[in-house]
Amino acid sequence: MRTMNPGTVVVMLIMTASPAGPLLAGTDVQAGKVGSGGGPIVGSTVTLYSTGPEKGSGAISLGTSQSGPGGRFRISYTAPSNDDAVLYLIADGPEDGVRLATVLGTGGFPDRVTINERTTVATAHAMAQYIVGDNIGGKSPGVQNAAAILRNLVDLKTGKIGHVLRTPPNGNRTSTMRAFNSLANMLAGCVSGDADCLPLFLLATPPGGDIPDNTLQAAVNIAHHSWQNNAALYVVSMMFEHYHPTLQNPPVTWTLALKFVGNGHEFDGPGRVAFDADGNAWSNQNYTFHQNHSQPACDSKILSRLTPTGEVFPGAPYTGGGLSGAGFGCAIDPNGDIWVGNFGFFGLTCPCDLIPAANSVSRFSSDGVPLSPPGGFTQGCITAAQATIPDQAGNIWIANQCGGTITLYRNGNPEDYWIYFIADDQLCNPPEPCPPCPPFSGTGPKPFAIAVDGDGNAWISNNAGDNALASVFQLSPDGVLLKTVGADPDPEVGVDRPMGVTVDSVGNVWVSNSAIVTLPCAACDFFEDYGTLDGKDEGFFSVMKLDSEGNQVGLLKDGGLFIPWGLAVDGNDDIWVANFAGFRVSHFSGATGEPIAPDGYHSDALQRNTGISIDPSGNVWLTNNWLPVPVPTNPGGDGLVMFIGLAAPVKTPLIGPVQQP
Repeated sequence: MRTMNPGTVVVMLIMTASPAGPLLAGTDVQAGKVGSGGGPIVGSTVTLYSTGPEKGSGAISLGTSQSGPGGRFRISYTAPSNDDAVLYLIADGPEDGVRLATVLGTGGFPDRVTINERTTVATAHAMAQYIVGDNIGGKSPGVQNAAAILRNLVDLKTGKIGHVLRTPPNGNRTSTMRAFNSLANMLAGCVSGDADCLPLFLLATPPGGDIPDNTLQAAVNIAHHSWQNNAALYVVSMMFEHYHPTLQNPPVTWTLALKFVGNGHEFDGPGRVAFDADGNAWSNQNYTFHQNHSQPACDSKILSRLTPTGEVFPGAPYTGGGLSGAGFGCAIDPNGDIWVGNFGFFGLTCPCDLIPAANSVSRFSSDGVPLSPPGGFTQGCITAAQATIPDQAGNIWIANQCGGTITLYRNGNPEDYWIYFIADDQLCNPPEPCPPCPPFSGTGPKPFAIAVDGDGNAWISNNAGDNALASVFQLSPDGVLLKTVGADPDPEVGVDRPMGVTVDSVGNVWVSNSAIVTLPCAACDFFEDYGTLDGKDEGFFSVMKLDSEGNQVGLLKDGGLFIPWGLAVDGNDDIWVANFAGFRVSHFSGATGEPIAPDGYHSDALQRNTGISIDPSGNVWLTNNWLPVPVPTNPGGDGLVMFIGLAAPVKTPLIGPVQQP
């Protein structure tokens, strides 16, 4: 039986023949305590590692020791010469099946740390895409960012709840902190020796996989299959409640989602998230921020930027460059510049003389300096721009939702462009004379989302005023129409009020069929909701799969789809869907089309979501674009939500089809 004292304990690391013995040769010392929610653990073998270069391989042992009285121990080691090396600790035993862990990161960690059930759960989720057994490895910057995100969940020194998780907008405002404690409690009975480990291990066995033989592997399996055996695992979590507060009911999924709101007065209707090469999150805003949503709100004039851990990037948010109520357009080009489509959002009571022109796109440097003029770039009949996307050649594609056109800036140059008129299949290529710019209109074609394939062609969703005219079409970089996939009376065929579009690594095209959304083109004193369910149940919604030639080869259903909007592809070519209702994100196998999470991944941190993006660490980010019950004066949602460690990491910035890091 382990020696236990009341309270949460800490773990110390050293490399010695015994905890009290002399240090072996080494230039650095890591100390701490190893313990459980019930007290310290004596006789645990603690090993300090440096991560390897690939997922689950190449980790290097830097030193080892055993925990002594009070669970204390120390390890003397020589630090790796690589400044990007991530250090982590594994504590094994003394009882069979007990394995705990924590991740120190690349630096700035305490000289005395704690290893316990909470740090183990944090490791399992934050490093979910990098750990195999006791071996953690991965590419930069993903594994480094993941190690930093772990500190949002847990305090390395004390093993208690981390600052981000325990404070607003998280803390008691969402269920994530309670879920985190319940996950830690699942391990506690096994770790303390007060319960048989087998029930936990059986419930944490992955579909078709092996039964885990230790608590860390059980925690990792739960992170990978958070929808499995949720109610039975909840029962296990209640048997030894060392950590509080806890969930009062079984969750739909055992995911960990954190909400970020920037400086607290910037996020109001974020539309999309784009990640730069370092994993920083850039996001546009629909509306001017107001805490009170009954106050008149016009167009937002800021561009937000968060660090990979969700903090406000120094100097952000940014202004200027013509920013004006941006919608679904936010992306990063091959030079690292940020492009934003200024749709011109505004609330119902925005004064008519302040209604935005909705006729521009903006460009910022990677340092947040505006590169577009105060009124933005207006060349090329920009009309309520939505998707604003670069291709591999640096061209910028712009979907003019309320003008029925597509504009392309060659190599990002707004003076060198062409305009494609969707309704007429007509290309205008200056200096040849162009027809007049189409009027701002809520009828006719409504191009919304754009995705670029491996050949540099763009696939574009056309929501259309009349759904009979809805389509997905493909344009070449020269503005030539290559393919059109139209609507069909059969709901199992064709597009149905399409919204998001994305392309996977092998050229398949994925389109979200919202089924109900009619995109508005608003004028003064006008507010239109996006549509009504009209009695439609969740089985009505779908995601369409096209092959690279535009032939329909699949239709994804279920999986929690509920007004599907934005789409993302991860490094395994799985499909992720932001739902505008239902407070969940859907996840499908790109190979089979089957939902991986049968009802989606749920979180009460979510509102109405539009954009969805995956960062280099495999975290899934969603935009809380609208309030659950939209207020016409200002329907904007309140921030970004990160689901930790759910997806296979991707290379960022995303330009063209998805790539692995």
